[in-house]
Amino acid sequence: MRRFYLSLRLVWYLLAFFCVITLNFFLIRFMPGDPLVHLLGEENYQYLYVHEPETLEELKARYGLDKPLPVQYGIYLANCLKGDFGWSYQYGQPVFKVILFRIKWTLVLLLPAIILAAILGAYLGTLAGWRKGQKVDFIFTPVLLFFYTVPTYCFGMLLLLIFAFYLDLFPLGGMVSGGLSGPSRLVDILWHMCLPLTVLVIHNGAYNYIIMRNSVAQVRKEEYVLTAFAKGLRDRQVLFRHIFRNALPPLVTVVALDFGFLLAGALLVEVVFSWQGMGTLIYDAVVSRDYPMLQGCFLVLTFCVILANFLADLVYALIDPRVKEGENRA
Repeated sequence: MRRFYLSLRLVWYLLAFFCVITLNFFLIRFMPGDPLVHLLGEENYQYLYVHEPETLEELKARYGLDKPLPVQYGIYLANCLKGDFGWSYQYGQPVFKVILFRIKWTLVLLLPAIILAAILGAYLGTLAGWRKGQKVDFIFTPVLLFFYTVPTYCFGMLLLLIFAFYLDLFPLGGMVSGGLSGPSRLVDILWHMCLPLTVLVIHNGAYNYIIMRNSVAQVRKEEYVLTAFAKGLRDRQVLFRHIFRNALPPLVTVVALDFGFLLAGALLVEVVFSWQGMGTLIYDAVVSRDYPMLQGCFLVLTFCVILANFLADLVYALIDPRVKEGENRA
C-alpha cells in the first residue's frame, strides 16, 4: 500500500538525516588539533590564545568540549533540535539567524527557477519525445544540450557582460536598490533577479527536457499506447491521457534532485550576480573559515534536500499507480 511505502521512505529519510547530524558532530572533533581551531578559525583562535586565554576556556565550556564525548554528543543533538548551531564570528550573530535571512533570498531565486525549469523541460521534452527525430526534436535537442553543458557561472558571466555591462538593461549585481518600498521594491527585486533566474531556468530546464524527452519516447513504444491508437483516439488524447502521466515520474524525481543540486550549484551563480543568498553565505564562510556557519549551512541544506525528496515521493505515489507495497522503491 502507498501508506506503507511512504512510511518506510520517511523512516529512511529520518535515518539519513540523523547520520548527517552525527557526521557533522564527529567531523570537527576528529580533525587534527584543537576542535576550537575549527570552530573559531585559526586566526581567531591564535588571537584569543595569546590575548584572552580565559575566553578560550569559556568557549570550551560553552561548546561542551570539556565534557566526555557522549555528553558532548547529547548536548549537540539537543542544540540542533533547538536550532542552536553556534555563533558566527564573522557576522557576530547566531548562525541560525543568519541562515534564516539568507535562505529566504535563495528560495526567492530557486523556487521560480525550479518551477519554470520543470514546466519548460516538461513541455518541450514531451513535444520532442512525441515527435522524436522530427523538426521539434532536431531543433531543441542540440540547442538545449549545448546550454546544459555550459557551466552556469560561465553562462552567467556572459549574460552579465552582454545585458548588464554593454546594453545596460539589467543591474550588474545585488538584489534590490536602496530607498524603495511597496510595489516598486518588488518590481526592482524582479529586475535584479532576471539574469540569475534566466541562467538557472535554462540550465536546469535543459536537463529536464532531456529526461522528459527520453521518458516520453520510451513510453510511446508501450503496448497500451498502440491499443489507444487502435481505439481511434486522437494524437492529443493519447499524448496527454496515456503517455504524459506515465512519463512524468522520472521528471518528478529529477525536479526533487534539482532542488538539492540547485542549492549547491547556485553558489557560483549567486557569487557572479552578488545575490546574497546561501551560495554567497557559504562562499564567504569558506573564505573566512567560519566553521560554525559552514556546519549550520550543511545541516540546513541537507534538511532541505531530504524534505524535497520526501515531497517527491509523495507526488510519485500519487501519480504512479505502480507504487505498491514491497515494490522496487519500498
